[in-house]
Amino acid sequence: KQWYQRRVRDPMVVQSIVDKAGIKSSDVVMEIGPGTGNLTAKLLEKAKKVIAFEIDPRMVAELRKRFMGTPYMSKLEIVMGDCIKSEFPEFDVCVANMPYQISSPFVFKLLLHRKFRCAVLMFQKEFAERLYAKPGDKLYCRLSANTQLMARVAHVLKVGKGNFKPPPKVDSSVVRLEPMNPMPNINFMEWDGLTRIVFTRKNKTLSALFKSKAALEILAKNHQIWCSLNDTMVEEGFDIKTKVQDILKECEFSETRTRTMTNDHLLKLLERFNAHGIHFTS
Repeated sequence: KQWYQRRVRDPMVVQSIVDKAGIKSSDVVMEIGPGTGNLTAKLLEKAKKVIAFEIDPRMVAELRKRFMGTPYMSKLEIVMGDCIKSEFPEFDVCVANMPYQISSPFVFKLLLHRKFRCAVLMFQKEFAERLYAKPGDKLYCRLSANTQLMARVAHVLKVGKGNFKPPPKVDSSVVRLEPMNPMPNINFMEWDGLTRIVFTRKNKTLSALFKSKAALEILAKNHQIWCSLNDTMVEEGFDIKTKVQDILKECEFSETRTRTMTNDHLLKLLERFNAHGIHFTS
């Protein structure tokens, strides 16, 4: 059951995914979840090589049987295993029909890998919408901000549930990701710490979010560590709550709600916190 995956049965959808990937004859393509190989066959027509990750041994046997004795077999490398736990090979383009349960960890593993031109990925519709949601959108969330910090994200295709065999309960969507080049010159652990706090309640003001006991305890501890590492004395009478609120006022973000903040706003906020010795990671 853990390997269960629905297959795309409409050849027009398969062809559209391949077209959106813009595959060149010199490209190495990494495919995740090839299943019985309908998409794999189209990729092999275009690419120099396809490296297909498949966790289900039954599907691996199907793939080998399908391409054995064809000219494509020499261009196909099948890796049996979990793509989340495996080291990614070198590749130019990634194409995937993602199982829902690994969608989020896969996106971040892929974006941290960075060394690729683009990825065309099919997800459940709501997950896909979170990836490209903008500030103010109902589905805008931490996933949106994190993904768009590291990549340009575009919705390229809606795939109705009737295009799958067997049909799922929800529609799917295909998105295209292109890694930012160059990547933002920031400490990603700091960014992650900030977004974890501000997206806990995206409809609350930053002033209210940074009054939470849990957030203040983390920031106070990190500030003490930062001071000791930099041979700096903690200011006499230092109060983390007051300091944080002062920084928010300085940035004019006290009454701002996370759901309206762009990544530029979040980066500005992080820079001001760090400039005052307030850190989100130890």
